[in-house]
Amino acid sequence: MNDLPTTNPTLSTAAKRALWRRAFRQKSVWRRATTFGLSVGMLQAAINQGDHWLRHAVDSTVIAKTIISPLVGFTLVLFSSAGTWVERTLDKS
Repeated sequence: MNDLPTTNPTLSTAAKRALWRRAFRQKSVWRRATTFGLSVGMLQAAINQGDHWLRHAVDSTVIAKTIISPLVGFTLVLFSSAGTWVERTLDKS
């Protein structure tokens, strides 16, 4: 099952890609991204665009920023969690 070399510096590009693909299939990586990324992104949207919503001064730009903020947070945490998973997996081997 573990077809990865045990030495980190000599990992081939294909092996690194395979490890990242495995990371993105881990439930824990997605759960962390959903839990932390979306919640922090929604908090960021509330802080940055909340005054527009409260004043009812909402236009297409505010709507787009409100939608994009949680997605940026989610993506950031997703890649960070996957990177952590990859590092831990390499340390175990």
